[in-house]
Amino acid sequence: MSHLIAPSVLAADFANLQRDIEMINESNADWFHIDIMDGVFVPNISFGMPIMAAMKKHTKKPMDVHLMIVNPDQYIKTFKKIGADILTVHYEACTHLHRTLQAIKAEGMKAGVALNPHTPIHLLEDVIKDIDLVCIMSVNPGFGGQSFIENTYVKVKQLKALITTKGASTLIEIDGGVNIYNAKALTEAGADVLVAGSFVFKADDPVVTIKELKAV
Repeated sequence: MSHLIAPSVLAADFANLQRDIEMINESNADWFHIDIMDGVFVPNISFGMPIMAAMKKHTKKPMDVHLMIVNPDQYIKTFKKIGADILTVHYEACTHLHRTLQAIKAEGMKAGVALNPHTPIHLLEDVIKDIDLVCIMSVNPGFGGQSFIENTYVKVKQLKALITTKGASTLIEIDGGVNIYNAKALTEAGADVLVAGSFVFKADDPVVTIKELKAV
């Protein structure tokens, strides 16, 4: 399959959110990537359930929800109710990851696991077949507009090898610092989904930028 593009709504103009959602609907983008931050797991607060529920009224593409929060288990049912199609939790925030993944799937959502830059791939060996998507953080989570961490390429290759060895069908998603200059190298290393925030929303023509990212 061709790689997927998931614009990160964190970089959108919050005062014109419906306009930016409609732009993504009309573009070549595949998913909406939505970062939920609690100010505890990461040093930033983004937006919560009411905003996401309002967004759902306008989105025409799957909602890829990335929980950068502590205790994600207590909100699994809530995020299903307000429209999440894919729910990603952080490995570092889950004491009982296997249980959390099963709880997400029980609600009918795809289950994702995010890894911070310092977290090694091999920690997913025993659960990779239970994971629909692994989100490799290519910046330190919490803020948009950060520089891409070069070691990400190594982690993508390691993850691709693990998925192949275990016979899993897990997708590899890259989140942070993605642009037209590294997108091709990421997909060649094995990435299936590219999350792009500032690079899309700060572009002169975001629709064209999304098309270019899709075409690499």
